[in-house]
Amino acid sequence: MHVQQLYTSCLSEAAYFIASDGEAAVVDPLRDIQDYLALAKEHNVTIKYIFETHFHADFVSGHLELQKATGATIIYGPSAVTNYKIYNATHNETFTVGALSIKALHTPGHTLESTCYLLHNEAGQPHCIFTGDTLFIGDVGRPDLSQKGEELTMQDLAATLYNSLQNHIHTLPNEVIIYPAHGAGSSCGKSLSKETFSTIGEQKESNYALQPQSQAEFVTAVTQGLAAPPAYFPINAVINKKGYEQLEAVLAKALTPLSIATITQHIKDRDVILLDTRNATTFTQGFIPTSIFIGLEGRFAEWAGSLIPYTSPIVLITEIGKEKETATRLTRVGLDNIQGYLLGGYEAWVKDGQQVDMIIDVEADELAMDLPYDDNALIVDVRKETEFGNEHVEDAKNLSLAIITDPGNLAFIEDTDNLYIHCAGGYRSVIAASILKKEGFHNLRNVLGGWASISALPDKFKFVKEAAVLN
Repeated sequence: MHVQQLYTSCLSEAAYFIASDGEAAVVDPLRDIQDYLALAKEHNVTIKYIFETHFHADFVSGHLELQKATGATIIYGPSAVTNYKIYNATHNETFTVGALSIKALHTPGHTLESTCYLLHNEAGQPHCIFTGDTLFIGDVGRPDLSQKGEELTMQDLAATLYNSLQNHIHTLPNEVIIYPAHGAGSSCGKSLSKETFSTIGEQKESNYALQPQSQAEFVTAVTQGLAAPPAYFPINAVINKKGYEQLEAVLAKALTPLSIATITQHIKDRDVILLDTRNATTFTQGFIPTSIFIGLEGRFAEWAGSLIPYTSPIVLITEIGKEKETATRLTRVGLDNIQGYLLGGYEAWVKDGQQVDMIIDVEADELAMDLPYDDNALIVDVRKETEFGNEHVEDAKNLSLAIITDPGNLAFIEDTDNLYIHCAGGYRSVIAASILKKEGFHNLRNVLGGWASISALPDKFKFVKEAAVLN
């Protein structure tokens, strides 16, 4: 028996490869499937099944790509309806993979079709369970992603999730390993652990969702404090239901080299997104005017999905050699409308003598020195509302990065304001600054090190803990 977790940090996503006696299965694969094919070759097995725990909202799954490459059967839970051929597992139905058996447990709550898969070893003993978004380490899946037409409140889904956990998860032996679909950083839950696996026994002790409590108490606990899901979640869920263009075709177009003259024409089109994925500190020193920064070093795909309109054509400005990686990571969240990349990158643009823009970086202590002498200084904190509410600089305004692309949320900025933008560490603030630049706000500075640097200077700033959130 071979069970392997394949974890993708920038999406906090876990897929799984299972192999035994010449056969294999994959659980919740990513759209780029080469790792699964390589593992199948390494273990000399044939991929027989592709198990999907639910319609993922935070990434485009690789089930169709993998089915086309291997002929494996795509399996969803009892109530899943798709535009392509699948097999709907019934509750307690068992599938064999070599000497192993995998039992489908229908566990609605996160979504109606959510299904866990309980793997039994060669001796027929329950070994591990692939819980998808039903149960995380330290948390459970958010119950507010009801799809159009389901007419269910998040309280309805939370109550259903309670029953699923009590009837099908809590009753499992304590030694059964839990393999969830996500870890810390994912927006699919509230407070996921940085650990990517655990056991039933450990979670009974530490996970608030598995503690002795009434259904009403559980519903309250699960639904309280839920931030709005990223805007791209319903888009990805629909893509996973309806299907998508083959990755090979998308990448062929995305990897089209574009000339400087073509980029110049794209700059005139407000709908085209010039996406610069170089490092944040490199970007601020110089970039093509109107470019939006989302660096590969951060939660790239998640922020791209949240901030880039799915109808907009995308042109890539990348570090040389990073074109394919960038395009592939965009397709993981269904951003397929990639027109190509700038041949020679930003360096070619500069060498050709084209106009450039930049963002002024300032240290936290420079900000502290500027504030008493600048009546027009305005600190813009682009962290999440909860982060801002925990503690922030006095008189700072909260403009969460997730809502920055809505022009209505920028109305508080005056033409005379000198903006000092910060996040927690310096990644999100550069994204925000680039978007504000594109919208015509040029009198701004990026605070290096963000809140981490600011909060280290308590003698130079006044801090408050009451939230003053702009929405």
